[in-house]
Amino acid sequence: MQDIVNCLWFEDRGLEAAHFYTDLFPNSRLLGQSPGPDPDVPMTVSFELDGRSFVALNGGPMFTFNEAVSFQIMCDTQDEIDHYWDALTAGGEESRCGWLKDRFGVSWQVVPVRLPELLSSEDPAVAQRVAEAFMPMNKLDISVLEAAAAAQ
Repeated sequence: MQDIVNCLWFEDRGLEAAHFYTDLFPNSRLLGQSPGPDPDVPMTVSFELDGRSFVALNGGPMFTFNEAVSFQIMCDTQDEIDHYWDALTAGGEESRCGWLKDRFGVSWQVVPVRLPELLSSEDPAVAQRVAEAFMPMNKLDISVLEAAAAAQ
């Protein structure tokens, strides 16, 4: 089977977005462009984010992004959460529970790896406390989640 490629429809900022994302994520690179009707705006830009295939399609204004599709960034540390959150919300907007929209309108979830572990605790009270702790947060805070899990 060939790769499944994530195709992102932009009005005309696909190249700018591809540069931004490949600068932000490690092990990422631009792969190529195909020309469009406007010589200054490529029709498509192929790129990889940490080895995952993407295409930015400059297709015009008929479609826009919404929260129905998002990309999760699973983070090991609070420093990683802070890094991605700060970069992606610059010019974008924060939302609840680790969700945000970047300056291009793409939705992301910046999530500590520990969160699904805590939410699937065998002790339902732990999972409940963790859920109650993260639901009102915008940017997720690992120390608050751990404290909620440990509370009696």
